[in-house]
Amino acid sequence: MANRMLRFTATTLLMVVLLGLGFGLGGLWPLVALLYITVFTFFMDKLVALTAPDRPDSEFPAGTGLSATLGIAHFVVLFWGVVVLSSGKHLGAADKVFLFVALSLFLGQVSNSNAHELIHRPARPLRLLGTAIYSSMLFGHHVSAHTRVHHVHAATDLDPNSARLGEGFYRFALRAWIGSFRSGWQAETRLRQRAAGRQSVHPYWTYAAGAAMTLLTAAMIGGAAGVAVLMGLALYAQLQLLLSDYVQHYGLRREKLSNGKWEAVGPQHSWNAPNWFSGALMLNAPRHSDHHAHPSRAYPGLQLDREAMPMLPYSLPVMAVLALLPPVWRRVMTPRAKAWKTGKDQLMPQA
Repeated sequence: MANRMLRFTATTLLMVVLLGLGFGLGGLWPLVALLYITVFTFFMDKLVALTAPDRPDSEFPAGTGLSATLGIAHFVVLFWGVVVLSSGKHLGAADKVFLFVALSLFLGQVSNSNAHELIHRPARPLRLLGTAIYSSMLFGHHVSAHTRVHHVHAATDLDPNSARLGEGFYRFALRAWIGSFRSGWQAETRLRQRAAGRQSVHPYWTYAAGAAMTLLTAAMIGGAAGVAVLMGLALYAQLQLLLSDYVQHYGLRREKLSNGKWEAVGPQHSWNAPNWFSGALMLNAPRHSDHHAHPSRAYPGLQLDREAMPMLPYSLPVMAVLALLPPVWRRVMTPRAKAWKTGKDQLMPQA
């Protein structure tokens, strides 16, 4: 079990170390950091012999220590990155481009996955840490939209973050960003209206305060350039979060029952990926069906069922790249989504 936890620890924290080396030393390190989270991850996923177990032991450790460590590391690399990218004279233009992309990918793939894990934890300090991470990426409303809307209405038209069959990513992204902001606000407002006599601060004000503090910090440490860098990093990270939502629910829909209610969320309503290295880097986020079935289950214990769960043909990061090319995406994924809808789920093997 310790060896399995080592996989998550090594893959995630090595990226933190590489970013630190890139920020501090420059040279080849910015490129190494970028290649690690892109090319190296792609080829490591191809080592099928190292595939993670589909069904980890039930006693598997919760991984709380790593999540808390990554949460703290998020703020270190985020603000260090703002300083270096806005004013680092020891770095050339190419180095800054490499670091910007590498840091953005870390925020979108590792920090996002970790914040997602944290906002589902029962301990309030952990949930607050996850909320702070999303707020620092200027995406705090995702906390409410994800927990109050997505997990209730996933794979239905009531969820703005579940992509429809044939819908291209760019149209989805605009609809999902606006729709999730609005639906999250409405869900939190209804919750407070029902809790008569127990008024609390609307969480959207907390998200706004967190975003304002982040922007103020960026301005203090990097001036106007620091604010511009932070906003660029946040935009890139948000893009990846929306890509993840798009890929993991594309074209899969729950049936409406005769009583007007939706069928329960099942393993067939989320796309999954078994790839071991990118899965470790993203804290098992690609094991999405089991997460929806057991939202409070810690990431090391998430399971796969390759017979009952739709499998993506490639790893989640590769599929996110394909999603940026809507004609290619539709050619690859629309037939698969239709096959699952009609029950012909043995269509195409995992690549």
